[in-house]
Amino acid sequence: MTADYFSQHGIKYVDYKDVDVLKRFLNPHGRIKPRTQTGLTAKHQRDVTRAIKRAREMGLLAYIMK
Repeated sequence: MTADYFSQHGIKYVDYKDVDVLKRFLNPHGRIKPRTQTGLTAKHQRDVTRAIKRAREMGLLAYIMK
């Protein structure tokens, strides 16, 4: 089993303010990629989803990208 993105880079907390990292897990239309594409663990996928939704609410990420 390979380590996911957060384990490889030693990131312990998925921060909603770190927009550059969160954009890695969005497709070109702005939708959240599934676990099969991201390679994240279930816990990290939930954390990323929560962080993306929080960032959208705060206005840091767009809901839809053109």
